[in-house]
Amino acid sequence: MLELALAHPGVHGARMTGGGFGGCTVNLVERRDVQSFRSHIESRYAQATGLEPDIYITSASDGAGQVKS
Repeated sequence: MLELALAHPGVHGARMTGGGFGGCTVNLVERRDVQSFRSHIESRYAQATGLEPDIYITSASDGAGQVKS
């Protein structure tokens, strides 16, 4: 999965994540390249495995912080 992600020109980084089964990646993709990345992964993952991947598009945020009451 990492090789598929890193082969796309809009990807800045990719890493495996999840419960240790090797089935999830987190990928940093240029916003303008998200749709072409999705198409790239969908077609090549299906060719390699015969399975259809679930792809979730999210945006980076500031993360955790102190909650003031």
